[in-house]
Parts: sequence; C-alpha cells; structure tokens
Amino acid sequence: MTTLPANNPFRRGPQGADRTWPLLGYAAVTAALLIFLRGSVADGPARLLQPVLFGAFLLSLLFAYQWRAAPWAKTAVFALGIVFVLPFMGRDNTSYFDLVIQMLIFGALALGLNIVVGLAGLLDLGYIAFFAVGAYLWGVFGSPQFAEVSGNAAFATGINANFFWLFIPLGVLAAALVGVLIGLPVLKLKGDYLAIVTLGLGEVIRIFANNLDVTNGPQGIDAIESAPVPWLNSLAGTLGFAPDQYRLFFLYILVLIVIGIVILVNYRLDRSKIGRSWIAIREDEVAAQAMGVPLLRTKLLAFASGASFAGAMGVIFAAKQTFIDPKSFDYFQSIGVLSMVILGGMGNIAGVLLGAVVVTMLNLMILPTISEVLQGSFPNINPNLDPSKYQRLIFGLVLVLMMLYRPEGLLPSARRQAEMHQDDDPPPDSLEADNALQAGTSEVLSPGFSTRGENERTGSER
Repeated sequence: MTTLPANNPFRRGPQGADRTWPLLGYAAVTAALLIFLRGSVADGPARLLQPVLFGAFLLSLLFAYQWRAAPWAKTAVFALGIVFVLPFMGRDNTSYFDLVIQMLIFGALALGLNIVVGLAGLLDLGYIAFFAVGAYLWGVFGSPQFAEVSGNAAFATGINANFFWLFIPLGVLAAALVGVLIGLPVLKLKGDYLAIVTLGLGEVIRIFANNLDVTNGPQGIDAIESAPVPWLNSLAGTLGFAPDQYRLFFLYILVLIVIGIVILVNYRLDRSKIGRSWIAIREDEVAAQAMGVPLLRTKLLAFASGASFAGAMGVIFAAKQTFIDPKSFDYFQSIGVLSMVILGGMGNIAGVLLGAVVVTMLNLMILPTISEVLQGSFPNINPNLDPSKYQRLIFGLVLVLMMLYRPEGLLPSARRQAEMHQDDDPPPDSLEADNALQAGTSEVLSPGFSTRGENERTGSER
C-alpha cells in the first residue's frame, strides 16, 4: 500500500501563506464582473465571455476550499456565491439556474461513483443504471403514467405530489437494492472483466426501460411533478423570482441540501473503517483479505453506497426535467460521470466536484455558446463545423491529454498524487549505505533483474 512521505508537498489541506485578502478580493471582483457585465455579454460574439466570467467566479469557490485563509473569509465567499450570486444570476437568466442544478446533480452522481471507483477500485461502467432506477421510480408514480399503469383515472396527474419527499429515500433504497443485486453475481470479477459485465448490466436496465409498458417504452414519461412547497414559493416571490422560476428555485435549494449530505457522507466514509477497507481492497485484494477484510461484503457495500446517491439524484432529476426517456440513461452518460471522476481526481471530494463542474460546463455552456456564436456570426457556415457535434471528440481529446500529462486528475487526493508520482522520488539509499557491494552506484540489482541488451548479463550474474 502506498505510504505518503513525511515531506509530501501534496498533503491535504491549505498550504503556503495566508491568502485571506486575495481570496476576498478575487471573489468580489469576479462576482462584480459576472453581475454587472451580464447585459454586455448577453448577445453577439461577446457571449463567448459568459462561460469565462461564470467559470472565473466558480473558481473563487474552489479557491475558498484550497487556499489558506481565515475561516470567516471562506464562509463569506461560499455565502456570497451560494446565497447571493448564483440565485441572482438564476433569477436574471434561468439558464444559469438550470446549469448550476445540473452541475450539482452530476456532482452528487460523481461522488457516488467515486466511492465505487475511486475508493474501492471497482470499475463500474453501468453506473447510470442506478440513476435511471431513481428517475423511473418517481417518473412512473409522479406523472399521468401512473393512471395508465394502474388503470385508475383518479391518478390522471399521478399520485399526490407531496409523496415526492417519500420517494427520495425510496429511490435511495431501490437503487441500493439494485446495486446489491447487480453486484452479487459480478463482484468476483476484477478489472476489465468487471467493467464489461457492469457495462452490460447497465445496458440491460436501459433496454428494460425501452421495452416495458410501465416505463412507456421509447416515448418516455412526461409531466412529472415535483413537491409543492408554498412557503418557499412565497419566499421566491418576495425575492423577485417569476412564478415560472419557483420550481427551479425549490430544486436549487433541495439539491444544495442533498449534495451537502452526500459530501458529509463521503467525508465520513473516507475516514471510517469501511473507507480504509475499500482503499485496502483497491490497493491489493489478497493483502486486504489476509488482514481480515471480507471482500464480497465490503465490495457490495461500496456498490450499494454509490448506487444510493444515484437513486436519490434520479428522483430529483426526474422532477427537474419533467420528462425522462431511455436515451437519458445511455452508456455515454455512464462514461460522462466516470470522466468527471477521472478528470477531477479520483478519491478526492473537491476534485470530483471540480470534474463535474468542468464537464457539465463544457457540455451545457461552453460548446453550445461557441456553436450559437458561430451560427450567428456566419449564417452560411457548414453545419458539420458545429462544435457541439464534436462534443465527445473534444472531450475524448481532453481525457487523452489528461492521461498523458496529468493522469492523477486536476485536483487529486494526496494518496493518489503519491501513487502516480512515487517513481519521481529518488530511490531509497539505505541499502546503498549499508551494502559495500553497491558502493559508488545507487542502482540496486536483484537476481531477477531483466536484461536489456542481447549480450547483457542478468542481475545475479552482475
């Protein structure tokens, strides 16, 4: 198992000089630019500045987490962003609200997959299936589809929308149960074999949704309700939100609460006995089993824990979109969530959230904005040059570059950083200091040292 050196420069926690005032200054400047320039960058080629300004402001939240600064300053920056700037921008332009909610939903999904892949080391390519379970669970009951399924016209708009609150924990339980059922037959596999089987099982869920009458097949389910919260609507109205924005305002608050719980659970699991067991399995299954870690039970717990987050977010996703169909849960969605984990940094909560923000911004804001500006500036441009059509190509190139130049991710955990760069450290010199046979060279030769040239002797012969 990898151990962190005492002088590891990537040790968790803020390092360096105190940056309280630079943090406050950066957050204030980027927030002011985002708010006061929003009208200037609303049309024409200047729209290209929208993702720049928005991304620069979101960086202030990352800096508040990473930089060494006074706790009150960090709290002020988070409060500025979550309580004031993001709702203000969402009220002015609903697309910001929609984007932020999507970021948080995918952030929670990525945190769930981070348990399976980042902590337990189980490559799951069918993770989006658990998301689909939660979404269809509420989609069927919270829409007119329930009247079709039950044959009772009294449910023309679905069951009472207040049951939405009940279906969030039900989504957690249903997804966890499916996770255990899927995990039981496949967790004896490892590596590529496990990835292939989970990919197949994920597709099975999507194909079921595509062919069953209860899910309305490929037509999907529409008019999905969300919970009515009159007092929150009154608050939104007092804050100046339009009635058609009440739903997004409610979902923004709800997703913030849920992702706060997800982060807290991830944090506690990472530092718990079960978290250390997952890491031990990821590092070396045989060694972990020899130390008394029950492999199947621990792996199943990882599958169930990761799936439960996806189930809860599936319920919220269905309420937000008001429409779901099998295409919403295809294989590429699983790859997208996995990419968020890899891009941000496996095993690190902040890194995974950063990956979710970057990927979601790329998919929903950056590429569509470039596409719209190009079409507006050059109406006769060849449609094949539309950047949004090359979303997966661009994203694949980004991942290739990441694997080449920063395989540990944008914001890796200290353990992951040490694993990926352990070869960068100088070789241990204890053997050299005590062994006169190796005096004058730092290379340690073993009897099984492989030859590199045709006539070169082996290590034992040398």
